[in-house]
Amino acid sequence: MSDFIFPHDLREGLIAALPEDTAQHDEAPAARHLYLPASHAKALHPNTTLIQGMRGSGKSFWFAALQSRELRGLLGADTGLSPDTEVTVGFGQRSLGGLFPSKNVLTSLLKEGFEAQHIWLAVVFKQVMGNQAPAAFAALESWKPRIQWMIDNPETVDECWYQADTKLDGAKQYHIVLFDALDRTADDWPTMNRLVRGLLQVVLDTRAFRRIRLKVFARPDQLEDPVVANFPDASKVLNQKIILEWPRRELYGLLWQYLANEQRYGEQFRIAVQKILPAIHWKQEDGIWLVPEGLRRNEDSQKAVFHAITGPWMGKDKRRGFPYSWLPSHLGDARGEVSPRSFLAALRHAAQDEPRTNQEFALHYESIKRGVQEASKIRVRELEEDYPWIRALFEPLAGITVPCHFDEISRTWREHRVVADLERKIEDQAVRLPPNHIAEGNDGVLQDLLELGLVERLKDERLNMPDVYRVGYGMGRRGGVRPVVS
Repeated sequence: MSDFIFPHDLREGLIAALPEDTAQHDEAPAARHLYLPASHAKALHPNTTLIQGMRGSGKSFWFAALQSRELRGLLGADTGLSPDTEVTVGFGQRSLGGLFPSKNVLTSLLKEGFEAQHIWLAVVFKQVMGNQAPAAFAALESWKPRIQWMIDNPETVDECWYQADTKLDGAKQYHIVLFDALDRTADDWPTMNRLVRGLLQVVLDTRAFRRIRLKVFARPDQLEDPVVANFPDASKVLNQKIILEWPRRELYGLLWQYLANEQRYGEQFRIAVQKILPAIHWKQEDGIWLVPEGLRRNEDSQKAVFHAITGPWMGKDKRRGFPYSWLPSHLGDARGEVSPRSFLAALRHAAQDEPRTNQEFALHYESIKRGVQEASKIRVRELEEDYPWIRALFEPLAGITVPCHFDEISRTWREHRVVADLERKIEDQAVRLPPNHIAEGNDGVLQDLLELGLVERLKDERLNMPDVYRVGYGMGRRGGVRPVVS
């Protein structure tokens, strides 16, 4: 290994390379940011129909990327995709000109007695048939008559499916219908569970086709309720789901992808890497610099490069830990899962932090800690977008030190009437997607927090909260990253 140290202007390179907003909003990502972890390649294959991922794991990133012909071409060799793969949207964050029903329309259709399975089947039928749909179906302008037409004309529908699938198979081409942002389908869990269940039934129904496929992106909590799997052969769908995982080496591989392809600083980074690791050789394809395998798979090589940016320790000596392992370990949830969005945000904010006097390395260890604080605030905001009731539970706990016994948390909740007030708001329909087990009181709410990975139960029965959430909610931990004080 080398004694090379990155110059301080790499801080500017990190700021330029890493996006301010790492959230995906249905827009196709830039090709230079297309990094494919090995575990994700199988998730993108046409025959993979159910993909599970935590918030920020890349579900919406891939949902958007699959809609781009250019990006499908870049992904093709590893995923079984081709530029000619037909890709349409069955549900997403934004309604696309009536191509799929909105949340309000879905609710209305269910109230009128339509089964969720029939609703989604009509959505997929419309997407796959396109201009080839029967004239009687194509003439219908709203979802209620479309669904009813399919129910009333099963033989015609079956023939249409057969013809469309045969045509695709003859062209050796897939048609994939994408589903994302399932939390936008409903405001309450029973309705959403019903819709997810119906969607998975359609996934199962379409598995019989050779070339027509659904690809559903879902969060873990959207698949956990027993109601979701309450139909025959549900295991054939759920047991074959692929989880979007980000092991430590893939997080750093993603970082190298951003840095190597930054227009102004990328060349400087690539040359510096070769000074540290002479055996590493960069290759460029279609104008994009690819992360060398040795820098994707070998964690010792990754550590050497990262420590040339940060220094070897998270303090004045090794007792404080090593930056390469310290950063992802302080960004993981209770399951140890790290969001790449949080990882990139922490590094960008670390680079933006005011440099220290006589700072030797491009990133100071105190700046990395500050980056974790900022990433925690971002993670908390994202969490509250999905579960607005979380803030009411954690705000009264600001200032306590974890790990602690649940009695301390439960007592604080009772003193502030937290759960009682939350139950009242739920009755008033002022809370979207409330805790599933709130009817069981404080213990039920704790169960929801454990299932979401927001807290973990230690061997001695005390509860701990991962730094990525603890810091943002102002809770303390001895020897840990300082909490954010508002």
